Amino acid sequence: MSQGTSRAIPGLHHVTAISGPPQDNLDFWVRTLGQRLVKRTVNFDDPGTYHLYYGDKDAAPGSIMTFFPFVDAAPGRAGPGMTSAVAYAIPDLDRRMGELAEATIDFEGPFERFGERAIALRDPDGLRVEVIEGGARDEGFHSVTLWLEEVAATAAVLEAMGYVREAEEATATGGTGETETRIRYRSTDPERGSVVDLMTSDARAIGRSGAGTIHHVAFRARNQEEQLAWRARLSAAGQQITPVIDRQYFDAIYFRTPGGVLFEIATDPPGFAVDEDPAHLGEALKLPEKYEAHRARIEQLLPQIRVPS
Repeated sequence: MSQGTSRAIPGLHHVTAISGPPQDNLDFWVRTLGQRLVKRTVNFDDPGTYHLYYGDKDAAPGSIMTFFPFVDAAPGRAGPGMTSAVAYAIPDLDRRMGELAEATIDFEGPFERFGERAIALRDPDGLRVEVIEGGARDEGFHSVTLWLEEVAATAAVLEAMGYVREAEEATATGGTGETETRIRYRSTDPERGSVVDLMTSDARAIGRSGAGTIHHVAFRARNQEEQLAWRARLSAAGQQITPVIDRQYFDAIYFRTPGGVLFEIATDPPGFAVDEDPAHLGEALKLPEKYEAHRARIEQLLPQIRVPS
């Protein structure tokens, strides 16, 4: 790595998933999970579809969950070669369980994983969202789970990104005698979302992309210099990586891991306040310049949505 760049990816930048109708998605992520809608824009490759971004109050990298909501999306199903869950870190799990119970929202658990207490919820499309008690002062990401047929090749990619193997744990799942094995990796330069769990299971499953599944996992580069250095390093390690793509709020590069999961490395700058006042993020539809001439048509095509209080 060149001078001034990180020795390791510090953690997650954002996680992007597919959902069904946008209003159901908004209601869950804002009202149930307490996330802030920090950006409403469109899928840059399909401007007839929203791209909704949720995050903490500061819209900080490491807290950003994004969705492509399709009104008529077919249901998906997580399986080998996919990211099967996203997890948030919180300081007080008992308080959160009490809030969910008071709101009559179902959850699984509490259960223990690698010595940490956790619960799991499902969003309206079935996406697994875990909440893990990790001593966090705020509620950014804790981790993602990658469901793999075998872990070695993907583990090698994580190690090239500065992650180290921390622990391994096997647990029985359900009542059928099936076993789930997790290997935990953590960044050696950790910030928010610094954990990746590699999971294998002897349960028979075939994944299918659709509503309720995660499209890709984005890791952080603090600046463009770091991103280019990671691109060079991972290319030298054999990964086929895209050129840098301008996503308006960050620059992105993409590559598919040997295990099948799509990875992105996204820059912190310019950030989500580049085209909106920080106090009013997510209140207006923001379009990239190439689509501004078509705004009236795009707004006509997009479903009406209301941000819950």
